[in-house]
Parts: sequence; structure tokens; C-alpha cells
Amino acid sequence: MYRELSHPNTGSDAKPRPKVVIGLLGTKLDGIKHHDRWTTWRPSLCALLQKEWPVDRFELLFEEKFDPLASFVMEDMRGCSPHTEVRPHHVCLGDNPWDFESVYDGLATFAKSYPFDPDHEDYFIHITTGTHVAQICLFLLTETGQLPARLLQTGPNHRIVVAEKSVGRIDIIDLNLSRYDRMATRFSREQEEAQDFLRSGIPTKNAGFNTLIGMIERVALRSKEPMLLTGPTGAGKSQLARRICELRRQRCGLKGKFVEVNCATLRGDGAMSALFGHVKGAFTGAVADRAGVLREADGGLLFLDEIGELGLDEQAMLLRAVEDKCFSPHGSDKTVHSDFQLIAGTNRDLHELVACGRFREDLQARVNLWTFALPGLAERKEDIAPNVDYELERASARLGRKITMNREARQAFLRFAESPDATWQGNFRDLNAIMLRLATLAEKGRITEDLVHAETALLQAHWRKLARPDGRPGTEADDPAVLSTVLGRDFAERFDRFDLVQLAWVVRVCRTSRSMAEAGRRLFNVSREAKQKSSNDTDRVRKYLARFGLDWASVQPGSGDFP
Repeated sequence: MYRELSHPNTGSDAKPRPKVVIGLLGTKLDGIKHHDRWTTWRPSLCALLQKEWPVDRFELLFEEKFDPLASFVMEDMRGCSPHTEVRPHHVCLGDNPWDFESVYDGLATFAKSYPFDPDHEDYFIHITTGTHVAQICLFLLTETGQLPARLLQTGPNHRIVVAEKSVGRIDIIDLNLSRYDRMATRFSREQEEAQDFLRSGIPTKNAGFNTLIGMIERVALRSKEPMLLTGPTGAGKSQLARRICELRRQRCGLKGKFVEVNCATLRGDGAMSALFGHVKGAFTGAVADRAGVLREADGGLLFLDEIGELGLDEQAMLLRAVEDKCFSPHGSDKTVHSDFQLIAGTNRDLHELVACGRFREDLQARVNLWTFALPGLAERKEDIAPNVDYELERASARLGRKITMNREARQAFLRFAESPDATWQGNFRDLNAIMLRLATLAEKGRITEDLVHAETALLQAHWRKLARPDGRPGTEADDPAVLSTVLGRDFAERFDRFDLVQLAWVVRVCRTSRSMAEAGRRLFNVSREAKQKSSNDTDRVRKYLARFGLDWASVQPGSGDFP
């Protein structure tokens, strides 16, 4: 990016264009006042000590509070380069020198007010002095053309001393050099590598999913705020959270470890203890102190899967821990600190849970800043083929032997996997399971077409059983068992029998689906494909249930059932 500056060959008759350097006062390096300061490298003076690169004017920027220091430095600058006109300029960079907005605003104000004349003068922005924030702002203003100049950098060179003065060296940074283009190419390559890492190296083709991963990559590397991963069970939320943690560890210096807990497994005192820890004697069985996962994740990343299953009391304490990074262990009146980064996962609609009073609105708002909805495998059928290869490699590593599929077997499996009959209700868990079964049963390490047909038939039978809790076709005798729990015992007197038969089917599908969207896909699959475009399946299910005075929460097993 850098090249040595030399005196331009302007010809004997051409008059050189004036060189104007614009730079911030270096309050530390420029402001050295001891008697041997001339033998010490001072950045702003270095720009004026280049015999073959004379500077005609130096615009020195500084805040008003540094007036005495600026006067001292300007006197030295004029003394070492009498032919250079040194002009002082006050800039207001705000109270916090590390605040990008205020620093950028102050420098941009100078850029707008300065009478640039690029047709007759050459301008150079000195970016060696000032804070890193100021240097970045000067770079941005120059790159965007608000400062019509090139960038200038000075550096020490203690071997060059002229008249007992440390001359140093200067370099120009040309934003149009091919080396800068190579930097941009390298940045793009590193960005793609990060996204590929989040995809576990799988060459996915689904445009929506790839766009989602690109957004997650940017947020993961730029923000420490909570993230929420939504999507059906088996969509890959846990694996993605682990990958985000590893990416932050590689690129952002995350020091702590990855801690994962499934909130659906936490109940009662055990929930408080597992999350926030407890002190000895806090409850029966608490025979010793326990740290809890929030403290275990200090300095690292905490993944709370199925956060929608947490109780309201735990939600309240979690909100405080996320906002203040402190909480009290169960049974203790002392506050402990834990600086963790949070990723939450859920297959439930948190807005629905808030509406029915089962999830705190303030916590939902806090974790909803960055929400990413992971699609199920059935919505990414173009990605099944590369995922088959990935799962086959994993199975081979797990079994300790190389497993392959012949061409006919692979084609047969993909015909099944990408067909409308493949509902992939367990998503990637189903794919992982069937590939592991195929790899285990493969004779001589080769999966055959006959084995594929046998195993896919078993998987389809499994899906059919999931569609009906008892695994058999529905009958009219099933209707009361399902509907009485959600409509009450007198439901038959209030609705037509035709409607009840349909409603019973809808309720069964809802009870075996992880979300309204999944239930909608199963209920309206044919009509949505006939439209050849996506429809709002969630809204269709919501409106249908509303006809009977029901909502999603009321038809879930154990949720508000009538006695």
C-alpha cells in the first residue's frame, strides 16, 4: 500500500503545484519539549524535513484546549522549514476522542468549510497523528472524496539524521493502487471464508439461506448484542450457535467457552440453580454451592435453546443478567457478575407466547434485536444433495471406515429426499439419522439402491406416525378426545359435525407441529404449490383457529386444556 515519495519530474519550464499537508496535532509525539527533541522523531515535523519533497503549506488541526501546545509545535515547524506556511485550525471532536460519531462530525465540518482548490493545489492528509478513531475518520473522508486528497504517512528512520534532526521517512497511500484492490479482494475472500465456516463448509445453493448466513456473519463479527435463532426442531440452531462462537473466538478475541443448555429440561428450583447457580442450603438437596451456566459462560457465549420454555421468574432474572451482566444466585442476597454473550433459540413463536402471557414482553424485546429464522430442510431441498455428502463424511468418520454410495443409490435417495412426499419433520436430525443408518448397514462400505429404498420406506412410516399421535388413521371416535380438551365438553352442541371433523384434523396437525408456520405448510401444502408462490401459512392457521375461538397456545398439549 505504501510507496516512497520522490520529487516529481516536472520539467525545467513547468512550475510545481503547491503541496498542502493537512494533519492533526500529535499531542504526544509532536509535543515533545525536552532539549534534545530534534533528535527524536516527531510526525508533523517529519513531513516538513524532506529535502526532496518540500511542503508549501501545512494546515494543523487541533482542539482549542491544546492552544499552548499547538503554538509551541508550530514554532518548531516554522523553525525547521521556514519556507512552509503553517496555519492553525480549531476543530471540535467532542468530549470523547473514541466516539466515532462526534470525531467524524468534527472532521467532516472542517472538510466542508475548507476552500479546497484541487485544480491548482495538491492535497495530502497526514494520518499518522491523532487517535485511531480520528485516523479512520480521515481515511473515510478521503476515500469518499469529501477530502480531495491523497493520504500521507510518516514514520521514523533513526539512521537518517540531518543537522542533528531526525528526518524520518514519508510514504503516500494511493487508494487507486492495485495493491488496494488486492486488499479489497482479500477482505471479500475472508468474508466468504467466514460465511463458509458458518455453513460448516457445505456448498449451499438456497439463495434465501445464503443471504441469511451473510447477515449472521456481519452481525456476529460486529455486535455483541443478543441474537435469536428461530426455526423448527432440527433446523441446525445449536450447530450454528456453536459456529458463531468459534468465529467470534477466531476474529473477535472471544476468550470464554461455549455453554449450551436446553431450557425445556429446566423445571422448578432446578431451573434457577442451573441458570444462576445456588448457595449451599438454598433448597432441599443443595448440599454445596453451584456456579450455574451464566457464570460458566463468563467471557464466552451462552446458548439458551428453547428459551420459550423458561418460567416467568427465570425470564425476569435472565433479563437483568443480560442488561446488567449481574444477578443473584438462588438463595443468595449477593450479586455476582458475568459478562457473557447470549444467543437464544426457539421453535416457538415468542410473539404468540407474549400474547398469552407465557413470555415476558420486555425479555422478548431484548432478545429480538437480531432475529434470524432458520428454514427447515423441506424449504431448502436444493441443499439436500450437498448435505447428503456432508452427512456421509460425518458418518464415515464416526464409523471409522470410508462409506460411499453408488450412482443409482444416490439418485434414488435424492429423488425421494427432494420429492413432495419427503416432509423432513425432524429436519437435519432425520437426514443425519438416515445417513448414519445407511452407512452402518452398507456392506463393504457401499450403499446400494435396495438399501436406500428400504430405509426411506422406514423413514416415511415414521413420519406418518408423527402425523397421528397413535400412528393409525383418524376416526370419528378420535374427535371427542381431541376437541373436548380445547373446546369443552359441550363442543358438539355448538358446531356443525362437518366443521368438527375438519377441526379435529387441524388440531392434531397443530399438536404435532413445532410452530404455526410448520402446521400451515403441512395443512396447505397442495394449495400453496398450486399457487406457485409462498403464502402466509401462519396467518391462515391463525384465522382458521379464530373461527372457533381458539389460538395456537390453546391447542397445544397440556396448554389450558379443559378438565
